[in-house]
Amino acid sequence: MLAEKSISELHNLLKKKEIRPCEIVEDIFKRIEQVENKVKAYITLTHELALKQAEEAEKKILSGEITILTGIPLAIKDNICTVGIKTTCASKILADFIPPYDATVIKWLKEAGAIIIGKTNMDEFAMGSSTENSAMHLTYNPWDLERVPGGSSGGSAAAVAADECIGALGSDTGGSIRQPASFCGVVGLKPTYGLVSRFGLVAFASSLDQIGPLAKNVTDAAILLSIIAGHDEYDSTSAPIERKDYTKDIKKEIKGFRLGVIKEAMEVGGLDTSVKEVFEKSIKVFSELGTEIKEVSLPHLEYAVAVYYIIAPAEASSNLARYDGVKYGFREKSAKNLFEMYCETRAQGFGAEVKRRIMLGTYALSAGYYEAYYKKASQVRTLIKKDFEKAFEECDFLLMPVAPTPAFRIGEKINDPLQMYLSDIFTIPINLAGLAAISVPAGFSNEGLPIGLQIIGPHFSENRLLQTAYQFEKAISLKRKPPL
Repeated sequence: MLAEKSISELHNLLKKKEIRPCEIVEDIFKRIEQVENKVKAYITLTHELALKQAEEAEKKILSGEITILTGIPLAIKDNICTVGIKTTCASKILADFIPPYDATVIKWLKEAGAIIIGKTNMDEFAMGSSTENSAMHLTYNPWDLERVPGGSSGGSAAAVAADECIGALGSDTGGSIRQPASFCGVVGLKPTYGLVSRFGLVAFASSLDQIGPLAKNVTDAAILLSIIAGHDEYDSTSAPIERKDYTKDIKKEIKGFRLGVIKEAMEVGGLDTSVKEVFEKSIKVFSELGTEIKEVSLPHLEYAVAVYYIIAPAEASSNLARYDGVKYGFREKSAKNLFEMYCETRAQGFGAEVKRRIMLGTYALSAGYYEAYYKKASQVRTLIKKDFEKAFEECDFLLMPVAPTPAFRIGEKINDPLQMYLSDIFTIPINLAGLAAISVPAGFSNEGLPIGLQIIGPHFSENRLLQTAYQFEKAISLKRKPPL
């Protein structure tokens, strides 16, 4: 089945003209027809458009213009703007919004010849850790349909795991690529803040958001990053870094690398036994690969979740103020005056989690509380960044679990926001510090659920981070597939 293959495998077949892009697209949609009613990874599918793009890709291949992504079908998280295709953010307030432009990452993917096959489900405006906050429908974990796929990029991770696409894009504000990647047994990369353009990504928390790839293996993640990373003049926070090939050095040995195990991470309460066992086995794998393992301390790690849940909602409350029923999106038409229209539009257009975060953020930024909450949180954020800088003086990369548990059951945490927030305890600090990190499948729980390992690198260390992840992936060589 072509849908099971990786980007590099399909590229080799396309290059030899042994298959055609239309055949890959039809195979993907055949697979979607088989499993989508169980997984529900997508909000929008674009079958006809994908076939047209496949025909264009075939012309390029026949004329010798093939790139590594020409003719490769990808899925896109539904908070990344795509011209002519709905971008709903899984919210009622944007349910019928069709952007008049492409996000920079989409423009660059299309220029490389990639095929967009649909937009994936997510937590509303990327706020959540389970994809249960979507206003559209639930998405189910392909490994166990009674469990969540993680969030907020749960649709993208589930689509990759279920072979409903070859690769996908997600966005990561507090772990939204890495945590679902871990829950669904795929690779998820959160690039350094500023490496990938955010132009066209619907903003949740602007100082934390980052677009990144979800893929079937580390090589595919490196291929996707090579296309979407690089300076973009449309994004003022985009780093002045040229686009480059992140697959070039991926197969080099990592002997002599210094890897740090964060002491405080292993002392976190509620760490599942199977997660701890997989993590300890992963450390042994790295030792056998010739790396030096040492313990490091991040003394302010325990404050990361509290800091995040002041800064992220504060930025969200500002970013989401634009959805008032005036400019675009849903408008409540029964309102009798302008003020009532504002109130009713936002009351009916937003879901419970989005409203909760808008209220938290508005409170934290309000007169009299700004210094006590937002300013103080920003100061502690700086301390967390300094902890990482100090750790990277001793180590090349740091190791942590991705999440305290494997995928939890649907409904298990949805009514307990604090427990839900704590599922991102190991991923949030990386966003606060703007670092690069990757989730790589590392093992399975006793119930057969995937568990990921998180490798964290300094700013703009993606080249060697992917090299480290590749060597680990190669060493453990996991072969199991979801039982769909």
